[in-house]
Amino acid sequence: MKAFEYGKEMCSAERAAGDALDRGVASMSEVVRGHVRPEPTSLWSGTLYNDMSAGGWCRAGRTRGKEERFLMGQETFIRRFDLWCDPQKGTKNKKAENEEMSKEYKEDDKSAETNGKSETHEVVGGKQYEVIEGKVNWRGRPAVRGRHGGVGNSFFILVNFGLENLASLSLAVNLIMYFMLVMHINLADASNLLTDYMGTSYMIAVLITVFADTFVGRYQTVIISSLVELIGLLLMTLQAHSPKLLPEGCKWPEPTCQRVGGHSETRLYVGLYLVAIGSAGIKAALPAHCADQFEAKHPRERRQMSSFFNWLLLSLCIGGAVSVTVFVWIQNVKGWDKGFGAATGVMGLALIAFLAGMPRYRIFTAQGSSALLDILRVYVAAIRNRNLQLPENPDELYEISRSKASPEEEFVSHRDRPFRFLDRAAIVQAPAAEAPSPWRQCRVTHVEHAKTVLAMVPIFCSAIIMGTCLAQFQTFSIQQGSTMNTWVGDFQMQPATLPIIPLTMLIFAVPIYERLFVPFARGITGHPNGIPYLQRVGVGLVLSVVSMCIAAVVEMHRKKVAVRHGMLDAFPMLQPLPMSVFWLAPQYGVFGIADMFTYIGLLEFFYSQAPPALKSMSSAFLWASMSLGYYFSTIIVKAVNAATRKHTLSGGWLNGNNINRNHLDLFFWLLAVLSFINFLNYLYWASWYKYVKPQDEEDDAVAPVEQQV
Repeated sequence: MKAFEYGKEMCSAERAAGDALDRGVASMSEVVRGHVRPEPTSLWSGTLYNDMSAGGWCRAGRTRGKEERFLMGQETFIRRFDLWCDPQKGTKNKKAENEEMSKEYKEDDKSAETNGKSETHEVVGGKQYEVIEGKVNWRGRPAVRGRHGGVGNSFFILVNFGLENLASLSLAVNLIMYFMLVMHINLADASNLLTDYMGTSYMIAVLITVFADTFVGRYQTVIISSLVELIGLLLMTLQAHSPKLLPEGCKWPEPTCQRVGGHSETRLYVGLYLVAIGSAGIKAALPAHCADQFEAKHPRERRQMSSFFNWLLLSLCIGGAVSVTVFVWIQNVKGWDKGFGAATGVMGLALIAFLAGMPRYRIFTAQGSSALLDILRVYVAAIRNRNLQLPENPDELYEISRSKASPEEEFVSHRDRPFRFLDRAAIVQAPAAEAPSPWRQCRVTHVEHAKTVLAMVPIFCSAIIMGTCLAQFQTFSIQQGSTMNTWVGDFQMQPATLPIIPLTMLIFAVPIYERLFVPFARGITGHPNGIPYLQRVGVGLVLSVVSMCIAAVVEMHRKKVAVRHGMLDAFPMLQPLPMSVFWLAPQYGVFGIADMFTYIGLLEFFYSQAPPALKSMSSAFLWASMSLGYYFSTIIVKAVNAATRKHTLSGGWLNGNNINRNHLDLFFWLLAVLSFINFLNYLYWASWYKYVKPQDEEDDAVAPVEQQV
């Protein structure tokens, strides 16, 4: 054991770390892996810099007796804060002198070599905790296992996600009624306006993830986005409360009803899209931030992270169940202003819940734009090197030396497929003594990252059609329900409450899946998640085909009931068909189970396969697929109406406000066919995709020859 003081003497970064320690000018927090750097917040936090000097700093007011341990080689160094320091005057007390040459001992704590890296521990309150590499707490100090992150501390994040969904889901399922009954927008335009709103929300999530991962940070993104959504909900509440900001009341759908316009329409869009931006930011950053609470290299936490995605879905379902029942009822019965006001209050609670957990979070620090830039450089270098000959031996491709790299540096082994042509970006061109141009010669690790991102694109595209199907359950299926008998005994259920059916099923299905199915499947397959990610997604896509077939059959029956009773021109809600709204339960229920398999499977897949610095961006693949699905819904509705305008009395399968005279059943059959074709396309790409193994699982992988840089 060696103890050290530190004072005002200066030392340049180029001096050896051991010399800096022996001279007392640098604490062990400054000396890390052979470099001296300025005072950090802790030994294990931040990026190391070898071009900065240590400086003669010393901290004031440190608690006596506290210590930090640092493993160097086979020796353990310890720094004790047994002296009071002043940044201006240096050391005031040299009480630590009698400990300066204390006995040396071998490391007998819990330090061990794991994957070539030393485990580091921190002593807090007399207890020793393992430091989580690459994660810090909210004050920038190292995150430690047992105090930061884990299952218990992710509870605050799940509460935030559930409350945010409680506030926003009622808008997604009931806004079409608000657009039609209050804003007097016709059915087709209202449907497209809603899908555009949802699509924009998910598309913005893609852009926000880039900033969350590379510039802003994930937990800061959640806080900012929560505030933006809160402001948007407040604006919508104020507009719904003020008659001056609404069109004149009338009995919809009479021709005399005047559509919203002018400044009122502008206010509607401003509030609506502020909610979209805020919700997008939360969807972009929160899942990855919660996954950051678990360490993929830790066996127990890796299983917990897989379970987390299921509990994340459960929190969404619980919040959504309350939203589509209580909040929808408030909106339709008590008033839209009161419904939006309740959503505003809940969003405020969601923000408070998230902030309450901040002292316990593990925080992944923003890495700058390097990861995204590295991937872009690979594509550019591959194009510039397109005429160069690839070496037969992949070991000859360029990679930095592991011995020269810092332990935080990531290495990914070379894969022959997919996208072998991208290997041209790693062809060695510059002499070993010269620094290569990153736009012409890239590391194998960066090439493999670029391959992974490009290989995920076909998988992500396979989820677009499912997003289109989901859009129908939030638009046309709500209109179906408004024409049917919604009474349950003495209670009248609102049509927008229909999503309670799949949500209720999921509330029970998720624990059954997690506690029964996964352990059972794990015993058969040996896979820690029960079944691989892509198989789980495939099951969901099959169920989505089944759901659309059920929807088409139910719609055919509903129209027959309307014809049989002479109610084709009946007013929705006022003259319901003699057919229970629960006929729609099977299509909602099956699609809800499809959601559990597909979207949660995709979240796990994207998060596990993406480069570490782009984890949030990986979840954006899911939101992008949903976004494009909503936009495709708008396109396909317009295309179908244009193609069938001359062949129907209503001017198109989906044209007009009378759903009884439309051909929604044919539209559902069309989506079922498209979903089946999409599933066949998915089978091809899923069988083609080659999983990227985590670094700690790459035992026998081929590693390229390391080159000096």
